[in-house]
Amino acid sequence: MTDGSVHVVVTGLGATTPLGGDVPSTWAGLLAGESGISAIEEEWAAGLPTRIAARLRVEPTEVLDRVQARRLDRCEQIALIAAREAWADAGRPEVEPERLAVVIGTGTGGALSMLGQDDILEASGVRKVSPHTVPMLMANGPAAWVSIELGARGGAHTPVSACASGAEAIAMGLDLIRLGRADVVVAGGTEACIHPLPMAGFAQAKAHSTRNDAPQQASRPFDVDRDGFVIGEGAALVVLERADFAAARAARVHATLAGAGVTSDAHHITAAHPDGQLRAIRLALATAGVQPLDVGHVHAHATSTPLGDLTEAQTIAEAIGVHPAVTATKSMTGHLFGAAGALGAIAAVLALREQIVPATSNVDQLDPRVKLDVVTGHPRRTALDAALTNAFGFGGHNASLLFTRTH
Repeated sequence: MTDGSVHVVVTGLGATTPLGGDVPSTWAGLLAGESGISAIEEEWAAGLPTRIAARLRVEPTEVLDRVQARRLDRCEQIALIAAREAWADAGRPEVEPERLAVVIGTGTGGALSMLGQDDILEASGVRKVSPHTVPMLMANGPAAWVSIELGARGGAHTPVSACASGAEAIAMGLDLIRLGRADVVVAGGTEACIHPLPMAGFAQAKAHSTRNDAPQQASRPFDVDRDGFVIGEGAALVVLERADFAAARAARVHATLAGAGVTSDAHHITAAHPDGQLRAIRLALATAGVQPLDVGHVHAHATSTPLGDLTEAQTIAEAIGVHPAVTATKSMTGHLFGAAGALGAIAAVLALREQIVPATSNVDQLDPRVKLDVVTGHPRRTALDAALTNAFGFGGHNASLLFTRTH
């Protein structure tokens, strides 16, 4: 059982997203209502029902050493970039290697490398396959590389829980510190799989938006005319520390990670069950010792699917109420799958720190069945003491994180 009396704080933030190559540019983009979604002009997308995606604003090869980049899958590249920013933002804590852990979730891992090397194998034979193939395709690659980069010997873990992966990673980081297994944890998610195969699969499942003629208006959470999500890529990581450890080194604290709830539906491989989401939110509140009325902001998972958004809206209303300011930033970044929950966590932390909630883009007409205070039009300045972020994934994975303001 974890020790709830152990306080855990967020001291570092790092990300590379469709809105920017770091956290400040991404946050500025969210507040400005920018869109990272654009048309895919390459020939490989010509026959797909959906030909739009949210690609990285800054290519990782512009940041990383060229030799190193060639040995890494794209999801590993961006995890390293986000980790370096988060670690620097935290002030590069001096911590015993055995007391430093890494937890990085992903939905697909190095799928681009697997698919790409398979193409090479079929076209040119075994001798042309890269000797780095296995380290590039394995799902634990991002966590492994970041642990090597930072010298973390307290464990390198990889939750693979579809779109809940990044949030589950942060919840696991909280547990590791409260269990006394680590003083500092680098946690979050990474994903890079904009490729015709997953896009074709999502299209066949009717999960993708098909607004090819209006990419920036395609992702429209809670809007009455939403028709599916937009695939995106990115990485988002936070540095978590035991509060007394951070205080001893006079670290700057962005927020407190007060609680987390992780549940599974045991219901259906793709259809969510509201009970699982409800339990995750209530667990986050309970472990944080926060009452529903004290939650002033919810960063919704809200992918822009007709059923998913409605289920979450009803769950939020039941678990917390209709009073919080709700936002859904996938309207701007697209859906980052395994990194989505971690980026949502960063957005919630910054909303608390800055006392402002980004607006949800593309809500021309709020679905009348959504009984929530969805922030639209312009960011909203408001007094916030607690914020919740949700992440839900195929397979019935649910993760909710509860952050509180550090005064």
